[in-house]
Amino acid sequence: MRLRKLRQPLERWTDPAAAFAALYSSDTDTVWLDSGRDATDGKSFMGRASRTVTSDTVDGSILDFLREELAEVQLDADSDSDSFSVGWLGWLGYELRFDTLDLPRTRHSRYPEAAFLYVDRVIEFDHTTGVVSLVALGTDWTGELADWRDSVTSALETASAPPRPRRFKATGADYWRYSDDEYLRMIAACQAAIAEGEAYQLCLTTEFRIEGTADPFNTYLALRASSPSHHSALLRIGETALLSASPEVFLSVTPDGLIESRPIKGTRSRGTDVESDEALRRELVESDKERAENLMIVDLMRNDIARVSEIGSVEVTSLLAVESYAQVHQLVSTVRGTLRSGLSGVDAVAACFPAGSMTGAPKRNATIILDDLEQRPRGIYSGAFGYFGLDGRIDLAMVIRSIVMDPLGATVGSGGGITALSDPLEELAEVRLKAAALLAVLGADA
Repeated sequence: MRLRKLRQPLERWTDPAAAFAALYSSDTDTVWLDSGRDATDGKSFMGRASRTVTSDTVDGSILDFLREELAEVQLDADSDSDSFSVGWLGWLGYELRFDTLDLPRTRHSRYPEAAFLYVDRVIEFDHTTGVVSLVALGTDWTGELADWRDSVTSALETASAPPRPRRFKATGADYWRYSDDEYLRMIAACQAAIAEGEAYQLCLTTEFRIEGTADPFNTYLALRASSPSHHSALLRIGETALLSASPEVFLSVTPDGLIESRPIKGTRSRGTDVESDEALRRELVESDKERAENLMIVDLMRNDIARVSEIGSVEVTSLLAVESYAQVHQLVSTVRGTLRSGLSGVDAVAACFPAGSMTGAPKRNATIILDDLEQRPRGIYSGAFGYFGLDGRIDLAMVIRSIVMDPLGATVGSGGGITALSDPLEELAEVRLKAAALLAVLGADA
């Protein structure tokens, strides 16, 4: 079935946070893909679902469901968007690895393993041009679509400043899943497995939990204020909310078949002044351990992408580049390939999930070793979130630097790649560093 995409540019700019406050702040089954509080390029999108699915409500695999849905409905060829317009938005939890790696299931998360919203009416914020547009599927702006357009336009015209961010209010215990001594023993076990030749690198993770209640929207405002990022998001599906300030692109696929992954491995904190900041950046670039860690995952992603790419099309277009964020410097590389004829973007996701940067290498064996060590489901953390567009475009970010909230409280995952060269105390400090800004939003100490 072919559908037409309608676009209505508006006459004035509205701040995305103010727009979300006016339209969706207290609603569930809503999404805000956010390019950041101070974005000057890229696009942000928000909308409410007309349909919601989870891994518990579909027959078979969520990826099979997405394949079928995307194959049935396509946009007209003259679609003018170079980014998301309409389609499925949601998350893929880490435990989906049991399907993609064909492993016997050992864990079940308290969160939905996968959850998606079908959004066919969105508000688009173009940060480059300063234009807000309404986008919808339909034949013309009449009937119900005209009513939606007019009501949203009116709400945006009267939208005031968003509320001040309010941090999470704890009502009970908060704790790390493992004590420092336990985590150090787990690092030693990782290094022993590496010495035995069972893996080259293992991405060991832990989890912070806190009991309490808060409004996800207000908590997200606090997160985006402290940790701006190009792949931020607020996703509310059912009783679960994902609040993310992710800096890492897991996988993107364009309608013409360009596959891209931008794995992050290698971290240093930001300095307190220009001189110390530059020294830490240089230390990251020159670290043999951090460079080796990144190169291992680049090689893994090359192999994963090659499984679904045209022969000879896979290349590394950027290697060991430094990206700097509010709290950390990171080493980032870029791997690209061209999707093989007859395959879809969902096939690329299936071939690459879970991301090598959150497992280690070789991937299958790494996940088995880590499952035995961690003895817990990771849940949404270290999975991926983003969209599967009806035009075939896919953009998924890593669920890192994220808070997951539900009626029981909130969780924050954190971890790092362990290699033979890892210093255990430095690895423990890195885990706390990555979580610090998130825990501050929750009113807790790292």
